[in-house]
Amino acid sequence: MAEIFTAIGLMSGTSMDGIDVAMLETDGEGMVVRRQNLSVPYDPAFRDRLKQGLEDAKAVRDRSERPASLAGLEHDLTLRHSDAVKAFLEKNNVLREKVDVVGFHGQTVLHRPDAALTVQIGDGALLAREIGIPVVYDMRANDMAHGGQGAPLVPVYHAALARNLDNPLWPVCFVNIGGISNLTWVGADGAIVAFDSGPGNTLIDQWVEAHAGIPFDQGGRIASEGRVLPALADRYLSSPFFTDQKRRSLDRNDFLPPEGGDAELSDGARTLAYVTAAAIFKSAGHLEAMPKTFVICGGGRHNDTVMKDLKALAGRNDAALLTAEQAGFDGDAMEAEAWAYLAVRSLKGLPLTFPGTTGVKEPVSGGVFADVGAIRTCPRH
Repeated sequence: MAEIFTAIGLMSGTSMDGIDVAMLETDGEGMVVRRQNLSVPYDPAFRDRLKQGLEDAKAVRDRSERPASLAGLEHDLTLRHSDAVKAFLEKNNVLREKVDVVGFHGQTVLHRPDAALTVQIGDGALLAREIGIPVVYDMRANDMAHGGQGAPLVPVYHAALARNLDNPLWPVCFVNIGGISNLTWVGADGAIVAFDSGPGNTLIDQWVEAHAGIPFDQGGRIASEGRVLPALADRYLSSPFFTDQKRRSLDRNDFLPPEGGDAELSDGARTLAYVTAAAIFKSAGHLEAMPKTFVICGGGRHNDTVMKDLKALAGRNDAALLTAEQAGFDGDAMEAEAWAYLAVRSLKGLPLTFPGTTGVKEPVSGGVFADVGAIRTCPRH
């Protein structure tokens, strides 16, 4: 019988809105039992520090460098993750001794796959000491060392979830709309293909923050009052990213928000919502077969305007479209759950990434293991 682990996953994504904590029980393969989760928002001042960290990270040439604000930011980010784990354990009456491992993503501040450079700040050893639980972190680097893009890493978890769907129409496609959107195509035979599909919430968030002083367009309300500007939408959708046969992972700076004179507030938000949806289906054209079931995850599923566009586009492609909740999952917790699942796979030396997900030369594991008092590299089969 396969060994079952209790794992906690931590995710702070490109939207930089906070920390998601989720727990599950898994063997790192087909057995997944999802447990509780918790979201801990960042305060506005810390979000501003993270934004400055993105600017400071542009000077990084070696992934071990921490110029300007990054060293202090890494330390404080780690302590916030420690506080989030402690709050989760207390709220759910979970003893830390019952948790085998924590999967720690950290915060991506730089991602340049063409230069084989990715930087996630977060001190795994410090986190392990603070929470008293072993930690697996830095799970992207080994993929890049073997020729991969370093992203996306969640697809192997999506594939495990797809096996638990009730009578889906195959192929199934999980779409995660975070700051960047990515998709995971799962065939009826278990084959996995995944790649970043384009801008997700980032452009919308940047637009409304710059022009309305709010961090995001809640429910897509601002967008619902505007209209799609075809010329502006085409400016994004004509990007070579969508026509290049080689799929690559994106940094949040690969697509930039419109200039202030390009649109008024609601038209800009409406156009960017459409771009978010259209980019997903445009990128899906690179798949060997158009999905018949789409499962929408991530924060973008709360934007009703984006979802309206997605439903229309799915209908044109004769496909069913479900939110994560309609499929029986929790879309807010899924990425954090994935990091828990990946941590267990890392401990067992199982592959985290595959040629069809990141372009890596062969399936590889990865990650660094920080015990409460020591650090070592995880098995990399």
